[in-house]
Amino acid sequence: MSRRRTDKRTIRTLIADDEPLARRGLELRLAGDPHIDIVAQVGDGEAAIRAVVEHSPHLLFLDVQMPGMDGFATLRAIPVQKMPLVVFVTAYDHYAIKAFEVNALDYLLKPVDDERLHQSLLRVREALGRRDASEHRSRLLGLLGSLRGQPALTLEEALEARHLCPPPPSGAPLAIRDGTRTLRLPLETIRWIDAAGDYVCIHTDGENHVVRTTLGQIEKRLDPARFPRIHRSILINAMRVKSLRPYVNGEYFLTLDCGQELKLSRGYRDRIALFK
Repeated sequence: MSRRRTDKRTIRTLIADDEPLARRGLELRLAGDPHIDIVAQVGDGEAAIRAVVEHSPHLLFLDVQMPGMDGFATLRAIPVQKMPLVVFVTAYDHYAIKAFEVNALDYLLKPVDDERLHQSLLRVREALGRRDASEHRSRLLGLLGSLRGQPALTLEEALEARHLCPPPPSGAPLAIRDGTRTLRLPLETIRWIDAAGDYVCIHTDGENHVVRTTLGQIEKRLDPARFPRIHRSILINAMRVKSLRPYVNGEYFLTLDCGQELKLSRGYRDRIALFK
């Protein structure tokens, strides 16, 4: 709920995060600042876009990892003339941090630290005091380019679908949420990943992790040569495959080093070369 104020220094603020506890935690931390007016809180990218258009916030705290439309896709869909200052909230690993440091106004790592939030708000006030919308937009486009390993994108390039996701990390652990914690799973410990409705199950050497996301979102964060899809609902760690045997109708069974057998569907037969 919005905390309405009339102070001309008020910073109209929008929080976009799919986790209610994360939104609540950030709201409580911001409550101590008399110049922050939280005009809306939303749980997904589409709602964030609508809220930006409706409320014209000065500041957007934007979660990077949201199911469906993630933070980067959300950013690209916000009308240019409505673009607020953006502070990213992320559990991303170190591979993306330099891009945030160079191009974003600021970023916060989860769980958000009070002192770090205070520093971020100082940056926001400084930026609002000298805000140049075109400069800020250029910095955001630079961020999107950096995450793709490319020069700064033009606005037209950023709007194209092929730029909607950051590149797969190169050997970096897979960061996932487990309640209020962020776990970083070493790639070599992952055996396979399968979909279960709106969730995925990540099978590792130590335990299984159930995460509310889609298999497609997980797939975009992994190297497709190392974690190919062998079925519409299964990704597999190619390094853990010990043998494969033909089945019927062009299908195969793959055996992992843990003894688990998984079916390689006919539609994914082009992946066979990865296991030979």
